[in-house]
Amino acid sequence: MRKVDLIVKAPHFFTMEGEGVGYKTGVAMVVDGGKIIAIAESELIEREYQAEEVLDLQHHAIFPGFIDAHMHTSLAILRGLAQDTSHWMMYGLQPFSAATTEDAALAGSKLAIIEAIKAGTTTLGDYSFNMDPVCSFIHKLGARGNITCTIREAKSRVYAPGELYEFDPARGEATLQANLELYDKWHNKGDGRIRVLFGPQGADFLSKELLLRVRQLAKERRTKIHMHTQQGDRETYQVVQRYGKRPIAWLQEIGYLDETLIAVHLTDATEEEARIVAESGASMIVCPGSIGIIDGIVPPSKAFQDAGGNVALGSDQAPGNNCHNIINEMKLVALFNKIKYQNPEVLPAWRALRMATIEGARAVGLGDLVGSLEVGKRADFIAIDLQKPTMMPVYTHPMRNIVPNLVYSARGNEVALVAVEGQVIYRDGVILTVDEEEILSAVAEYPDRIGQRATEQFLSINGTNAQFMRENRL
Repeated sequence: MRKVDLIVKAPHFFTMEGEGVGYKTGVAMVVDGGKIIAIAESELIEREYQAEEVLDLQHHAIFPGFIDAHMHTSLAILRGLAQDTSHWMMYGLQPFSAATTEDAALAGSKLAIIEAIKAGTTTLGDYSFNMDPVCSFIHKLGARGNITCTIREAKSRVYAPGELYEFDPARGEATLQANLELYDKWHNKGDGRIRVLFGPQGADFLSKELLLRVRQLAKERRTKIHMHTQQGDRETYQVVQRYGKRPIAWLQEIGYLDETLIAVHLTDATEEEARIVAESGASMIVCPGSIGIIDGIVPPSKAFQDAGGNVALGSDQAPGNNCHNIINEMKLVALFNKIKYQNPEVLPAWRALRMATIEGARAVGLGDLVGSLEVGKRADFIAIDLQKPTMMPVYTHPMRNIVPNLVYSARGNEVALVAVEGQVIYRDGVILTVDEEEILSAVAEYPDRIGQRATEQFLSINGTNAQFMRENRL
């Protein structure tokens, strides 16, 4: 009898093998050294393996951990401050982001990451400045990080609609060097749990010369470029004014569209432009909740998939989306596309689940490691409690309703257990690797300070939310 680290027993496994959800029952999963080494009939597993720990999850379904491919966790310190307003970045977010200190941003990151883990996310696609302490936190927590350091050449200030961004080459160089330093320090650390990507903020925020340098450096290091791509009419305007072409056409012209690129949002892309990106070998991240609230737009993720591209889900940021919960994003991507195409059969629940797991993992370059429960892959998995009211009743014949209930009914508290590389980091409401109470209590010290510093600019901009405040509507 072979001795192993862990055996997982449950009545339902959704492995995501093949083209569907890879459903199995009557089986158990064996984990050793952080890897899945067997998924087979329970009786066979009991005869052949002896585990140091057995997880006997009698009323649960086991899924691969969710991939949250695009996050700005630091902005969670500004949750709820930039909704319901046009010119979201400049008129909604800017007064508050300009007033946020590094320690406040880190408190926001820890808040967002804890929130995501408790809703079943095991891979965190975080993207911001000053990512070293975030990597340290993810490492301590035991989660998986696909981390991007923002590279930006445009000066940070409020730009009026139609005003071209002002580039600061010194800033561009400094942020590029920060990305390189982060890569050298953290890439493949934590037994490979942390990977570092290159993060040009967008085609509008960097000069052509710096964009091309980033591309060369990413290819030399065999990592990905994680970039906002044609993310709105603001970006389209900037690129057309500078180069005479829409962003995707211009990026294609300079050789930026290939398998190295993870294109985020495509908010202002047509379906034909989305197909061009997909056919280039690039992948896509769609953030349905964020873009729905910020822009009132359904990005062309279906056209991207129809062209053969892999699409991941992202929660983006809490000032625009308000939550870091991939279950929420699964529901919204399915719902919004059904409305967009006026067709209830578009983007069924099982496809949304694949976007959160195996297709998402492939999109961000981790498909060989995670995203499905298969022999040889890392043991990143979650357990969903089927006795939660939102998951009941459970049908298995003549159809199974577990996946539809997870996508359309669940809220996040159904996640009973989260494991990364076979190590349980969350169970029954408790984060096991960090002091959640201490982290959350620290958040309370920042709103008053940020609010005081943001007041003058917030009132001078006089955006929608300033008007709502005067009218006592908030």
